[in-house]
Amino acid sequence: MIDFLFTIDYEIFGNGTGTLEEHIHQPARKLLEIFRKWNAKMVIYVEPLELEKIEEYGTDPAIGQVRSQIKEAFAQGFEIGLHLHPQWFNAVHQNGRWLLDYSEYNVCKLPRERIARIFDRAINYLRSVLDQPDYNPVSFRAGNWLFQPTAVAAGVLEQNGIRIDSSVFKGGRQHAHGLDYRRAPARDYYWTFRDDVTKPAADGPLIEVPIYTRLVPTWKMATAKRIRTQKSARSQSNDSRRRFDRLRDLMRWSYPLKLDFCRMAPDELVNMMEQVIRDDRATPEFYKPIVAIGHTKDLVDFETVDIFLSYLRSNNIGITDFGGALPRLSSSANLQSRVEAARC
Repeated sequence: MIDFLFTIDYEIFGNGTGTLEEHIHQPARKLLEIFRKWNAKMVIYVEPLELEKIEEYGTDPAIGQVRSQIKEAFAQGFEIGLHLHPQWFNAVHQNGRWLLDYSEYNVCKLPRERIARIFDRAINYLRSVLDQPDYNPVSFRAGNWLFQPTAVAAGVLEQNGIRIDSSVFKGGRQHAHGLDYRRAPARDYYWTFRDDVTKPAADGPLIEVPIYTRLVPTWKMATAKRIRTQKSARSQSNDSRRRFDRLRDLMRWSYPLKLDFCRMAPDELVNMMEQVIRDDRATPEFYKPIVAIGHTKDLVDFETVDIFLSYLRSNNIGITDFGGALPRLSSSANLQSRVEAARC
């Protein structure tokens, strides 16, 4: 059985550039209209630390519209997930630009007390935006997908009632930050974990539902649409070191292609799903949650989203969110891990 999960990271650029209207509010408004048209669910990964700082310093007049948009989307049944870029926690705005604290770039490398404080402030901000004092996110996605080393941060997730992480992309490698997801289970669509997000643990309290990827020849990453999107992102940054690290990550025979509905053309999205459908025919007994990713700052091609939603509906593929998927994930995660482990 296949369930499809759209997730969108709701944020400006990682160095603090970009405007809320152009890179969050306007693209999200159009995207929500399309999903309401199809009566489809979506997970909106709101980055609360940057929004709180923008509100604190009064640097963007659209902050009120963004707050209203998040609250309205939640009231309409869209799931609000937690997405964190911890470099925003100590951010200050000086001389017209943001100064971010990159010493805290990877939340997993911080002391437990610090991680707990960051999560507490982020969740409390979301509670204030949603006007829901008891709100707890179902799922989490780490900034820049950095969820290693896992153990301490996973404990904080569990403490906050978060059940699911969706940071892993199989085959992922970032030399600059020590991220290495190449050991994630190759065959599993999800698994329970405790101390290491890439190692299934039958008694793990958390569930990893990775962003869906396929390993492809590295040259296949150079599609026209992807290059245009990445060029736009690079124009927001003068960080030559970051570009060098990116090139180093790409210097391999194959690379994990994420199922990204903002950067992929309709035929690419369909081709990836056709493989999933073939796999499901061979193993219909296994639950297959397929997570797609997007970013509001990348979202300019709304026609592709509409076409792909039509494709999913015409193929009778369910569209859900993590709250909707959780009962199936909880009831069958351990069984799947044991079966897949036995195959290896």
